[in-house]
Amino acid sequence: MSGVLVLNAGSSSLKFALYEAGPETLLRLKGAATRLGGSEARLRIRVGEAVELDRALPGPMPATAAAEIVFDALAERGHLAGLDAIGHRIVHGGRTYTRPCRLDGAVLADLRRLTPLAPLHQPYNLDIVEAAALRFPDVPQVGCFDTAFHADRPRLERLYGLPRALADDGVLAYGFHGLSYEYVAGVLRQRDPATGGGRAIVAHLGSGASLCAMRDGRSVATTMGFSALEGLVMSTRSGSLDPGVILHLIQDRGMSADQVTTMLYQESGLLGVSGLSGDMLTLSASPAPEAAEAIDLFVYRVSRQIGSLVAALGGLDMLVFTAGIGENAPDIRARICASAGWLGVAVDPARNAEGAGTIAAATSKVEVLVVPTDEERAVAQAALRVLESRSGERCNQ
Repeated sequence: MSGVLVLNAGSSSLKFALYEAGPETLLRLKGAATRLGGSEARLRIRVGEAVELDRALPGPMPATAAAEIVFDALAERGHLAGLDAIGHRIVHGGRTYTRPCRLDGAVLADLRRLTPLAPLHQPYNLDIVEAAALRFPDVPQVGCFDTAFHADRPRLERLYGLPRALADDGVLAYGFHGLSYEYVAGVLRQRDPATGGGRAIVAHLGSGASLCAMRDGRSVATTMGFSALEGLVMSTRSGSLDPGVILHLIQDRGMSADQVTTMLYQESGLLGVSGLSGDMLTLSASPAPEAAEAIDLFVYRVSRQIGSLVAALGGLDMLVFTAGIGENAPDIRARICASAGWLGVAVDPARNAEGAGTIAAATSKVEVLVVPTDEERAVAQAALRVLESRSGERCNQ
C-alpha cells in the first residue's frame, strides 16, 4: 500500500506520521521521538488508539540519530513499504520558496542560508531531509514551508520602516506557523465553503505562538515577521520588543550578538518573565506571583494583537483557537475572550471547559471555535499534490 511519511523536526524532538496516499489522506500511524536533548529521550508510535511502541532512547542524541531509530522501528514493523514520498515541514522558505516543492542538494544549500532567521528549527528541519534522502534515495523528498501561507499578503503588511535596499534584499515580514494556518483554513472552508470563515483570527498558541488574520481563508496579516521572534510572548521567546533594548544590551551592557540571540530565543518569554518555567501548565499550577504575571503578560499581548488584526480585517466574524495552549487551556481561552468582549465575543463556560468545537455563548456576536491543528496532515496533502502535478513541482521552477 502506498503512503506518505511526514517528518517534523525540532531541536529536541522529531514528530512523524504516515498517511495513505489517497484522496482522504487517512492516517495510518503517528509518533514522536521526544526529549532528545536529555537522558529521558523516548520513542512512541501509536496506530489508531493503540500504542505500538513505547521505549526509552539513549539520549542525549541529535535528531538525525533519532531519525535512524525511527526509520528502523517503522521498517521492522512493515510500515515503510511502498512509500510514495516523504514530506517535510520546513520553517523558513524566504522569498523564493512560496509553495511546496521537491527538494535536492542545491535547494537545501539555499535553505540553509535562512538558518539565522529560524535557528531553533531550520537546521534541524534540513538535517532530517538529508538523513531521509540518504536512507531513501529513490523516494521524493518534498518541502512544505511555514512561511508560504503568508506569501500573498499585501506588500504593506510585509514592509518594515527600513531603507528600501534592505527590503529589496529580503528583509521583510514573512510570517510563520503557515502549515497550521493552512490546515485550519481548510477546516473553515469545509465548514462554510462560501466564506471560509469570513473575517477570522486564528490563534496558534503553543510554545511558539502567533495570530493570523484571514479573509475567506487567506492570510491578510500575522504577528510573526522576519523571524519567529516577533509578535506574542512565547514559551522561551521574547516576542516583539523595542529594538533599542537590543542596542542597549550590546552597546551598554557588553553582551555579544550570540548572547543576545540565546537570551531572546531560549531565556525569555514565559520562562524569562516568571523565572520558573516556559510551560503554561506549570505556571498555571504555581502560586508564585511571578508565574501569574507571566501568564497575565501572555494574555495581554494576545488580546492587544487581536485588536490590531481586527483593524486589518475591518471587523471580526470568527475567533479560532488551536495548538497546545489554544486547544487545551480553557482558562486562557476564557481570559482572551473576555478581553475581546468589546468585539462582541462571549463564550459558554461549560462548552469552553469541555473543549467543545464551538464554544461561543448564544449571545456572542462572533463565532468562537477550538480546532485541533494537524500540520502533519497538511504536509502529507501538499506532498501528494506535488507528486500529482505535471511538472513534479521542482523548486525554483
